[in-house]
Amino acid sequence: MKKSAAVYWSMFGVTTSDDYRPVTWMGRFPVDVTTILVGLHVGCAILTAFLFAIGSAGALNYAMFDSAQVWLHGQVWRLVTYAFIHPPSGYALLWFAIEMYMLFFFGREVERFLGRRAYIWLYALLLVAPALILTIWGLHTRTGLAGSGALHFAVFVAFVTLYPNVQFFLRIPAKWIFVILAAIWTLSALAAHDWQDLVVLWASTAFAFLFIEFRGAGPELAWLTNLKDRLQPKPKLYVVQKSTARRTVEPDDVIASVDPILDKIAKSGMGSLTEAEKKILDRARDRLLKKSD
Repeated sequence: MKKSAAVYWSMFGVTTSDDYRPVTWMGRFPVDVTTILVGLHVGCAILTAFLFAIGSAGALNYAMFDSAQVWLHGQVWRLVTYAFIHPPSGYALLWFAIEMYMLFFFGREVERFLGRRAYIWLYALLLVAPALILTIWGLHTRTGLAGSGALHFAVFVAFVTLYPNVQFFLRIPAKWIFVILAAIWTLSALAAHDWQDLVVLWASTAFAFLFIEFRGAGPELAWLTNLKDRLQPKPKLYVVQKSTARRTVEPDDVIASVDPILDKIAKSGMGSLTEAEKKILDRARDRLLKKSD
């Protein structure tokens, strides 16, 4: 376990996606999508505090999610703006600080792994999808939502899906920290009969997990692999004429480069491999098959 944790920690701060690149630079420091999101949420929290200070907190009612306003008046911006409401009360500010830590620390690692475009899609999905579920629910019962707690907890879920065995507080693996936090949140919602909060929590969790899984980076799930195989279009058969071109010779270091990849598979599973590592593994396998022939 200690060796596995060391391997995971050595990956942090290292770009693992060909698509990752900073949005801009501030001197020598890169500014990525996660940094911009943290700045945006902090700015909205400061603005909210000023609105409370001048007695204009009622303006926030136009930003929070309200299914009745979406259906009756077409105020679709509420599907997004609800997550940027951060009331300046003591308990709310404490949770907001925890949220920003989760977003800044875990979000950057998810962004580095997935790449900038995929990370933006993930964040957009986690932002809009729960509100859409509550909008449909609003056809039966009026629903409301404000704050980004479930959104940024889902970013942590995405991180845990990628790095389930990373150890934090008292050497507890990340996957067990997720279980503890999710259980506390679930029990609190059940005790309060807060069904909307419960649905938002587990919907966000499921979306984050499945997004990573469909990117081929999560733990191996046989049923999900079979589902993806069924959804993929079947290749068309066509005849290829025999080529007279001379067969290229693979470099000698292909086989040697497989050893660290096999160690990574033993520790983290096939889902932890990058596209480049998978190509190296395929090339080494093809070469071994040719030698056996």
